[in-house]
This record gives sequence, C-alpha cells and structure tokens, in this order.
Amino acid sequence: MKTNKSYSKRIRVTKNGKLMTRKIGQNHFNAKNRTKTTLKKRRQVVFSMTNKNKSRYLNNQ
Repeated sequence: MKTNKSYSKRIRVTKNGKLMTRKIGQNHFNAKNRTKTTLKKRRQVVFSMTNKNKSRYLNNQ
C-alpha cells in the first residue's frame, strides 16, 4: 500500500519512533493571544497512533 503523502508531510518521526506534529490552532487569529500561548503553540506535540493506522498511513516508517 502507498504512503499517504498528506499525512506524512504533517508528521515527523523521531529516531526513537515517536510521532511529532504541530500544535492545533496556530494558523491565524493569533494576534489577541497572550505571548505565553503563542510560544506554546510553536512547540511540537507527541501524536499517538495505533500500529494499524501507522501501517496504513505511514507505510515506510
């Protein structure tokens, strides 16, 4: 089965196998947010996925 490219572009796999993705809600309407909130949104978060979905969407990882 082919790798889902739209999924694989949004997810980064670390060397230990963790899936990292961007924090949600950071594309627009951020001007009114506190600085603390804006800085938190820049960090990446761990994304959990079952092995079944990993093999379905991220075929080569």
